[in-house]
Amino acid sequence: MKTDVARDARESFQRRALWIVFVLCFALLLLGAACKGGANSNNANSKDFDEGALKDPPNLKKGVKPEPDAEVAVIEMQNPGYGRIVIELYPNLAPQMVARFKQLIKEGFYNGTTFHRINPELGIIQGGDPNSKDDNPANDGSGDSPLPNVPGEFSDVPYERGTLGAARKGGGPGMTEEQAFNTANCQFFITLKRQPAFDKRYTVFGKVIEGLTNADIIMGAPTTEGTERPADPIVIESITLQKRQ
Repeated sequence: MKTDVARDARESFQRRALWIVFVLCFALLLLGAACKGGANSNNANSKDFDEGALKDPPNLKKGVKPEPDAEVAVIEMQNPGYGRIVIELYPNLAPQMVARFKQLIKEGFYNGTTFHRINPELGIIQGGDPNSKDDNPANDGSGDSPLPNVPGEFSDVPYERGTLGAARKGGGPGMTEEQAFNTANCQFFITLKRQPAFDKRYTVFGKVIEGLTNADIIMGAPTTEGTERPADPIVIESITLQKRQ
């Protein structure tokens, strides 16, 4: 068979041209992806800083020194081995949360509830859930009082060892963090080590002034494997208001 040299030359040239175009296009795609990725990375960092979790919540109180209330809250535990915990309250920081806490104390709301959550890694113990009175530990942490939620009352007072904070929902599907700010109700937690992640994110409304080592004992209690739930109920006998000494 006779070979068409001219045709073969044309086809060879076309194949080389197509290959060069392919290589150039591929290189441009790689370069564009690299530039796009870098830009996205910088924009994401900027957005996180300007609009994300680091943005101060509305109505943040800055530079306000806590002023103790005339009354303290005294937590007595059912198990004598846990002793008692005395907490001073800060109505100048969080007037609505302090008023709610005192109202529920006077009603005996907390009597018989438990410290249903202990987390040594975070350094917190949490209690005050009415659901912890029943025999279903799976619902502990999800309960509220019959009263409306309390709006967030944020300050720049840091979460240090002994700080009393108002527990709230954490946001997530169907709820922004800003909406979750206003879901405090009756539950509370005590931080037993410095926890900067909570600063300006959870209402500070008091601090332990006596019995901090008893709170440490509670945090050291054994938990059900794979959970933050105490293996045995840690029951609050009562919380009462007493005149500050």
